[in-house]
Parts: sequence; structure tokens; C-alpha cells
Amino acid sequence: MDFIVSVFDYISGLGATVMIPIIIAIVGLVFRLSIGKAIRAGVLVGIGFVGLNLVLNLIWDYVGPVTTILIEKFDLNLSVVDAGWPAAAGVAFATKVGAVIIPFIIIVNFLMLLTKQTKTVNIDIWNYWHFAFSGAIIMSITNSFWYGLLGAAGHAIIALKIADVSAERVQKEIGIPGISIPQGFAITTVPIYMLLDKIYDRIPGFKNRKIDSAAINQKLGIFGEPFMIGLFLGILIGLVVGYDVKQTIELGVAMAALMLLLPRMVKVIMEGLVPISDAAKAFLEKRFKGSEFYIGLDSAVTLGHSTTITIGILLIPITLLLAMIIPLNTTLPFGDLAATAFFIAMATPIHRGDFFRTLISGTIVMAIILMLASYFAPVITETAMNTGFDFPEGATDITALSAGNLVAYVFSLFAKLKIVGVFLIVAFVAAVLFFFRKPSTSGNTN
Repeated sequence: MDFIVSVFDYISGLGATVMIPIIIAIVGLVFRLSIGKAIRAGVLVGIGFVGLNLVLNLIWDYVGPVTTILIEKFDLNLSVVDAGWPAAAGVAFATKVGAVIIPFIIIVNFLMLLTKQTKTVNIDIWNYWHFAFSGAIIMSITNSFWYGLLGAAGHAIIALKIADVSAERVQKEIGIPGISIPQGFAITTVPIYMLLDKIYDRIPGFKNRKIDSAAINQKLGIFGEPFMIGLFLGILIGLVVGYDVKQTIELGVAMAALMLLLPRMVKVIMEGLVPISDAAKAFLEKRFKGSEFYIGLDSAVTLGHSTTITIGILLIPITLLLAMIIPLNTTLPFGDLAATAFFIAMATPIHRGDFFRTLISGTIVMAIILMLASYFAPVITETAMNTGFDFPEGATDITALSAGNLVAYVFSLFAKLKIVGVFLIVAFVAAVLFFFRKPSTSGNTN
């Protein structure tokens, strides 16, 4: 086991830039693409992710300082610091569950494929930390490594099933065929967005009305183009935080670049994945009549949608306002605040790109996330201390908005019941498999 762990530690240490092209190329070869085409596909997808990360760095470089200024302007004085996803991931991977999470989840995924309980091959191994986090929470509560592994497996199984269910909408709205999103946090928001979507359908004026980026573009002409919206939004934020003229224009141009370049990088990823998808369909049609498989990717590929990134930026001040008024919140949004677009990654496809549905749902979900992050603060702080995590300056209690997911919360409540909780976790996972047994959430198309 130590050897296996060391091998996968080495693999995960190579990073996405190295591993994505290799994994995609191997998948291509498995589905009988020629060596040249498989390598080309892998390199293109790798380039797309490199470009995606470079563009996303704009958020941290330009929006990060804005976040600090907004916190000072709102005079937020909350006791728990949001240390961000790197802190949560580092803490999760540093536990005993985290040490074995990569090979363990690969085995879980393989068994799910073998038993035809999923269509998703989850190659997003860097985000396995979400499963490790759920496992670590349970292990911390029960003092049992095996209970922790059970929780991690349960979260992974739920992620694979919801990835299958939401795949059709993701592919249609994002424009990348043959993929799904099994990312451990993103899938926990899908049931919430599905429920809210049903509620919106029953509100007068919502059901037969859809306002997406395309509709905005059409009404506003050139000023409705995504990069122009980004420019105006950046300038507006610059004025609100008191930037001088130079800083305000810089922020506006950076936001415009974000809006323009993100979709371009997603198109590069799509160019690499299309041959893989076509080869997979041809391969499986010959051997498994009627079977279909998806390549499970990071939710970052959904951020190229203008609705997602626009609302992601709008949610920064909204989240700070929520932090001030929610009674159960003790979390100071900071580390993950610039990445609010990730929290609504699945809202856009579930709501079919509708701007107002996504904005309302995003606001509701950010309120839930703040409360969950506050709930997890004590155990995250304790685990961070036990694993030697380097706390942010001045912070005595930490959490992460990205750790505030409903699956980990439900499992933590069950875990407090010890052996009874084990059966409840198994029953909960079985109920999710049964409830989401239908192939898609395509619903009406408005």
C-alpha cells in the first residue's frame, strides 16, 4: 500500500499540465485512435487547460485586491477566515484518507463502470480532494479510518451519478460533446439548482421567459457583447472601490479579456476532446450496443459561458453582503471569494443559460455555502493544526467556502451516530442512485 500511495503521490505531483495530455492520449489510444491523433488530442486539451488557468489568474490578480478593499469598506469583523481551496485541499490530502484517495477513488470509479452504475470516467484526479475532505471529516468525528474511506466512496459515487444526470445539459450549454462534470463540490449544487429550476417554472413570468447572454447581446448590440460587458463591469467595480483612472481602466480591460479569452480556451479543449468523443462512440457502439461513456472533467471548463463569469463577478459583493446579514455565518469570505464563478458552474447549464435564474440561484447557494463553511470551521481548524498547516497571518480559526458542500454536511451528521451513521450513509447513497436513475435532467428547453 505504501508503494501504491507513493506512486500516486508522484503522479498527482506532476500537476495538471503534465498529466492531462497523458491521460487524454491514453484514453484516445484505448478507444483506438491512431497514436498521432491521440497525442494531438491530449496536447490540445492540455494547451486548453493551460490557457484556461492563465486566464483565470486574471481573477486572482485583479479581483483579489478588489476583494480586500471591499472587505475593508464593508468593515467585516468575522471570527473565521476563509483560507481558500488550497488550504482545504492541503488539509484533506494531508490526512490518512487523503494519502490513499487517488487509487481508492479510481477503484470506486472502475467498479461503478463495471456494474453499469455510471457512464463517467473521472479523470479530474486533482479534485479528488473533495472526496478526501468528506472522508477526513468523518474520520475526525468517528476516529475511524475505515468510516472515513466509506464517506469518501459515498461522495464519489454520488458525484459520478449526478455527473451522468447533468451531462446532457452541460454538453448542450457549454458546447463540448462527450463530457460530464463529476467535480466533488460542483455536483453537490446540482440538486439545489434542479429544485430551484422547478420552482421558477411555477412563478408567473419565469416559465416562458429566458434572458441569456445571447438575448442581452441582441438588445444592446455591440455594447452587449461579453467583452464589452466585462469592460463596463470592471470599470464600475473600479469606481466603487475608489480606484484612480489608470487602475479603473486596467480592471475594465482585464475583465474584458476574461470574458473574451475564457470561451476561446474552452474551444481549444473542445477541439481536442471531439476526436476522443467520436472514437469512444464508435468503439462502444461496436462492443456495447446502446452504451455511452463520458469523460469527467473539472468544472473549470464551464466557466467560458458569459452568464457564468458575469454572475460570478457580481456575486463577489453579494457574498460580502450575505456574510454581514446571515445570523449563522461566522466566516469572513476571502480566499475563495475571487472564485465565486466556480460555485455557480452548474447553475448555468441547469438553468439553460438564463441570467436571472442563475443570479438568484447563485445568491441562494452562496448563503448556504457561508453557513456550511462556518459549520465546518472547528473541524477544519483542528485538522489543520494536527497536520501542521501554516495558518494565514492573524488567523486562529479557518475554513474554506469550497469546503461548504451538502454531501459532507449530511455525512458529518450521520457520522455522529457512529455505526448507525454508517448504515445511514449507505442508505443515503443508495437513495441518490435510485432517485437519479434517469439518464438526464434535460427537462423543458424554454
